[in-house]
Amino acid sequence: MAHVIINTCTKDALCVSECPVDAIQEGDKQYFINPDDCIDCGACTSVCPSNSIFPEDEVPAENKNAIEENAKHFQ
Repeated sequence: MAHVIINTCTKDALCVSECPVDAIQEGDKQYFINPDDCIDCGACTSVCPSNSIFPEDEVPAENKNAIEENAKHFQ
């Protein structure tokens, strides 16, 4: 299961450098995690200062739209 970045992302790029498989890409307003490349290691979550990264099944209810937005970024 992939991790998802929600809209509270501050784009400080700590997650990008921590990802061992380069699954995180920059978008206009935030970063996104490629669900096909994410190995679900969680390395990105521990360095995110805004606590904006969640396993897909743990995304807060008010941010569930982030799952679809994340997938759209990679279509």
